[in-house]
Amino acid sequence: MTKPFLDSEVPKAPDYSNLNSWIAHPEIQDTILSKFYPENIDKLKADIFYVYPTLITDKKNDSWNANVYDKKQNDIIRSTAIQYQASAWAKAGKIYSPIYRQAHYRIFVEPYTNNGGLIAGEIAYNDIKRAFTYYINNLNNGRPIIIVGHSQGAIHCKMLLRDFFDGTELKDRLIAAYLIGTSLKEDYFKELKPMYNPKENKGYVSWNTYRRKKNPKKNDPAYFSWKNNSVVVNPITWDNSISTELDQHKGFLFYDKKIYPNTIKIKVFDGIVWSNVPRKIPKRLLFSFVKDYHIGDINFFWKDISENAVLRTENFYNNSSKMLKM
Repeated sequence: MTKPFLDSEVPKAPDYSNLNSWIAHPEIQDTILSKFYPENIDKLKADIFYVYPTLITDKKNDSWNANVYDKKQNDIIRSTAIQYQASAWAKAGKIYSPIYRQAHYRIFVEPYTNNGGLIAGEIAYNDIKRAFTYYINNLNNGRPIIIVGHSQGAIHCKMLLRDFFDGTELKDRLIAAYLIGTSLKEDYFKELKPMYNPKENKGYVSWNTYRRKKNPKKNDPAYFSWKNNSVVVNPITWDNSISTELDQHKGFLFYDKKIYPNTIKIKVFDGIVWSNVPRKIPKRLLFSFVKDYHIGDINFFWKDISENAVLRTENFYNNSSKMLKM
């Protein structure tokens, strides 16, 4: 179900000077993130700028862009994306996540992409761009930054990196960018490069997850855009290893809010991370019916990401200290 794109029906823009336009912010007393943050959040030396994925997917919803003032929708973002994705970076930095007029899932498929979808996507990105500009000018205070996005969020984040970091002085404050669940070719940026060392800084990592031994449908546009020479950094070893074993996996954050280690092993080929059906988790059988593990791009590797983000942050500060002593 859809209708023609009309400027008159574009939802009201968020105001990022207002705390209510942020779904995560250090000044928000948010119990969801509180349990993931270290005991003293003020000791965190970095900031996380996180952009959540597409969460308006209902075919009965004929809107092109989300209403950022919809409390019900914002509660869903908080209880899903913030709790199960953004939380992975809570040990590394203070999390800032703007509420934005995300585009409906339909914009990624024809005939909608070129019949309103591109405009809806531009509205969403312009919100992220304004949020980041406000953040840099008013909230960051010169602190190093981790950029994080998943799916639609990763699309916006790679454009954010291109517009604000690539070839600019701001690159020197980039701990790392985690651009997850999007197609990203190595020539997209002029200077920023993929990182194949778990401690490396000032670059990006990216991956897309599919189920091993299950071929996608021939008309799966996401799969074929990922497959064509997309950047893949192994999200368990954080290098260009082509396979891992169960004992290397740090932990899957499942929907019972428990972390399950040694449940995932992967192989990397054709530009994709191919995962086994996760082991030792409740309702495992359900995962055997799913081919595309895109929704689990972060959950599957939650603990691996958490530890890696801390490692990269520590390395960033260690290198900065060495530079000051020279």
